[in-house]
This record gives sequence, structure tokens and C-alpha cells, in this order.
Amino acid sequence: MRISQLSAESGVPIPTIKYYLREGLLPAGEQTAATRAEYGPSHLRRLRLIRALLEVGRLPVAAIRRVIEAVEDEDLPVHTMLGTAHYALGAAPEPDAGDDDLREARQTVDELIAGLGWTVTPLAPTRDELARALVTLKRLGMPAGQADLLPYAASAMRLAHDHEMSRIPFDGPREVAVETLVICTVLYGRVLDVFRRLAQESESARILGATAT
Repeated sequence: MRISQLSAESGVPIPTIKYYLREGLLPAGEQTAATRAEYGPSHLRRLRLIRALLEVGRLPVAAIRRVIEAVEDEDLPVHTMLGTAHYALGAAPEPDAGDDDLREARQTVDELIAGLGWTVTPLAPTRDELARALVTLKRLGMPAGQADLLPYAASAMRLAHDHEMSRIPFDGPREVAVETLVICTVLYGRVLDVFRRLAQESESARILGATAT
């Protein structure tokens, strides 16, 4: 298909496609004439991935480029490729700058993950995200111990094991696997948060004897 067809099928404007081509995010089409190139299904898949990373993941171009480099590296294991995308969705770990609370929280997180028997790389930014949440809870007068955290961990693993990871086509095109991971992580994360708030309202009504109006 020509670039005009690629634009029509993907919903991405031609100037944006040309920008992705210049930035190396989208591979060049097959040149059929001096000013004409042909594009195929792989280009559609790549545009879907870029849109997922940009519009759903809210990633900057530099982070998108790192993810795409991982997708294109066929020697990179699928788990590592998915991890590159997963880690790009979170904030980069920050130095503790002598913060004793943060150091203590990071140790708590490390011990919790080890106790759960989870396989999580020491460099995972999610470790730092959880530690910083624990610091905030502590400073708000609501310190969270293992008894507070384990129900959340159990629910998260049950979702990941029984439902979420089964949605990812590990044996399919690498772009599709990453796209699915990003969309499910971000959008179903919002769905989970909304369901929690709905459940909290319902439980409040049950406990306090309120009725829907």
C-alpha cells in the first residue's frame, strides 16, 4: 500500500508517518520509484505500537525509541523486550539522598518480594515506586506493614496469573505483544482502580446501611 493508504488504514496523518520515518521509529517502505514506496502489514503493526506507547503509555519519543529497539532486536528474549516496555511506563528510580525512610521502605519492598518468591529484577523501577508509596503512607500517619500489603500482592498475582498475562500473544509478532502489554497495563490498571472505588462505595453503603439514590 502507498503512504496515503497506510495513513487511511492506521488513522495516523501522513505528516506524522513521515516524522516517524525520519526518527527511525517506523522502518522505510519498499522503494518502488524515486518518490514512491510501498508499505505492508508490518508497518501497520508498528504504527499501532507507536500509538499505544504515545497515546496510552504517554511515553516521550526517546523512551519509544528504546522500546522499538528492543522490539527489533530479535536476539533479545521476549521477557526482556516486554520488560523494556514495562519499565518505560514507570518513573525512573531516584537516589535516596540520605532519606532513611526511603532506604527502610526499599528494604521492606525487597524483603516482601523475596518472601513472595517473585522473580523481579533488582533494577525494576516498580520496586522504587512501591517504596515511595510506603514512605508517603508512613509520613501521613498510616504506615503499611506486611499484613496491609499482602492482600494487595495476592490480588495482583491472581490477576496476573489467571487473566492478564494470558492476553499477551507471546508467540506472535513482537510489536503486538508489546502493544498488548502496554494497553492492558495502563487501561486495565484504570479499570481496576475504578472497580475498587465502586466496591468501596458499595461496602460503605452496606456497612452504614445506606441505599442508592
